[in-house]
Amino acid sequence: MAGQPTKYNSEVQKRAEEYVNEGYIACGDAVPSVAGLSCELGVSRKTLYNWAENSDQFLHTLDRLSSKQERTALTRGLTNDFNSTIVKLILANHGYSEKSNIDHTTKGEKLTMPKFVMDGSKKTDSE
Repeated sequence: MAGQPTKYNSEVQKRAEEYVNEGYIACGDAVPSVAGLSCELGVSRKTLYNWAENSDQFLHTLDRLSSKQERTALTRGLTNDFNSTIVKLILANHGYSEKSNIDHTTKGEKLTMPKFVMDGSKKTDSE
């Protein structure tokens, strides 16, 4: 069973490149996105990914879209032009994460937690 013929052609490739370059702004998008590109081309996101599987040129275009999205979100986030929560969500899709490195090693020493008594003086477990 054969599927429908692809709508991908040199004109679609040209429109996709225009969207990634600066066309996303003219479309009203704050950052380029796969969702935005799919709307502008009138196809589903799945179709875009299928085209990328079959065309190195289109795969390169989607990769540039991702890089431009990351750069735009990072830059506009650092200058407070974008909402920090939204930037955090966008950048999470690019491998960024919020982490705290905590060293839990004690080198064999016993850790004691301070105890507080009613008069406000501080005592430790060793007392």
